[in-house]
Amino acid sequence: MNFHTRKWVKPEDLNPNGTLFGGSLLRWIDEEAAIYAIVQLGNQRVVTKYISEINFVSASRQGDIIELGITAIEFGRTSITLTCEVRNKITRKSILTVEKMVFVNLGEDGLPAPHGRTEITYVKDQFKDDVVE
Repeated sequence: MNFHTRKWVKPEDLNPNGTLFGGSLLRWIDEEAAIYAIVQLGNQRVVTKYISEINFVSASRQGDIIELGITAIEFGRTSITLTCEVRNKITRKSILTVEKMVFVNLGEDGLPAPHGRTEITYVKDQFKDDVVE
């Protein structure tokens, strides 16, 4: 799993216990996973369909730098399934795992639409044929 997105835990992200509020972390995960799905499917009309059980395994505190790792694990006809791990950037200690997140590709009519993708693509590969003049 590649970890590319990093977040700095700030005071506004904390719960009354002084640790990272789960809702803040879930918002970050949903946003980053949606961006990942958009890039993989080549369509900005992608919506969250399903998020599996969420397992918080350790806490994060103010000042921590955390990183999110997201990987595609399955391509459906109109969907993409991802997995996610969040860890502390410095200690590498796992904070949370989400085994399964499903995003659906939508057409212009707002209905599920086939995306035609079957494997992970990387940004460097998506633009390798582009010519800059």
